Amino acid sequence: MDPEVMKAAYFTATGGPEVIRFGSVPLPALAPGSVLVRVTAAAVDHVDTFVRAGSYTTNLVFPQVPGRDVVGTVAQLGPDVPEGPAGFHIGDPVWANSMGFDGRPGTAAQFTAVPADRLYHLPTGLNADGGDAVAVAAVLHSAATAHLALHRHAQLQAGETVYIGGAAGGVGTAALVQAVRAGARAITSSSAADVERCLSLGASAALDYRSEGFAEELHEAVGSVSDGWGLDVHLETSGRHRLGLAVELLALRGRIIAMSGMSGQDSVPLGRLYTKDGSIRGFAISNATVADLAAAAEAVNELLRDGSLHARNVTVLPLSGAADAHTALEAGTVHGKIVLVPEAD
Repeated sequence: MDPEVMKAAYFTATGGPEVIRFGSVPLPALAPGSVLVRVTAAAVDHVDTFVRAGSYTTNLVFPQVPGRDVVGTVAQLGPDVPEGPAGFHIGDPVWANSMGFDGRPGTAAQFTAVPADRLYHLPTGLNADGGDAVAVAAVLHSAATAHLALHRHAQLQAGETVYIGGAAGGVGTAALVQAVRAGARAITSSSAADVERCLSLGASAALDYRSEGFAEELHEAVGSVSDGWGLDVHLETSGRHRLGLAVELLALRGRIIAMSGMSGQDSVPLGRLYTKDGSIRGFAISNATVADLAAAAEAVNELLRDGSLHARNVTVLPLSGAADAHTALEAGTVHGKIVLVPEAD
């Protein structure tokens, strides 16, 4: 193989999944402060489809490799990257979750160049190869998103009551695990098949969102779990927004975090919102600062260390299957996570 090129999924213009090609592209340049990572596993996230489609406006460098999340090993250190305990060594198992947008190369490739301040060591005991890499890649985006939504944006405190919609999905499950760990009381919604799972993860009440009496059941659960106070935090991860109901259930100074549904439209009962000192705050992890991401990475590594994060129904595809992965995500036929792995040379 030519040492100056690599195999990758890439696109040269935004559009549908069909714009993604697979073939040889130049190795990403190692700018000062960057690390070349040999990719072992790269997850495919819904936000990757927004970037590829052009619906999420960001700086792209064509040919653009898609993908935010990566698990791999350090292959080369760029200028000004520290070594030693505070830095990186060749062969270190590492991960990152903020690539593929804002001018950065993506992860659906044999190699990617990651700014050192966006690259994190895998916890001791986890390997950047085989099953460990796939399992870790599958939870990075969800876990970091959930952490920042709960702690950076919602400022969740111990003893508060939080509603988590879509709690059986990747972000929802990670949010439930982290909310319970923070000492909050969680009320969840999911399909009926996942109600017991939510309870097993620590939910104080778990509801079937398809129930004909869902609104009444949620009212009852909030009253019981919060002792009549109301919701301190409302977190809907599924895109099924019902802002009227959310505002109605808010406690004094309750916070609604809007974080899913690119095309979502819903009316807000402003009178009820402002008389409760309530707030609605948008959150996209794409806007997270380097410091925010580092704080999230510390929390994610703690959860990885003690085995609290598990993705369900992980589908592994070769890098050449990136277009198929995007097609399936947009069609809504994916139940779980898709992770891409490089083909053998």
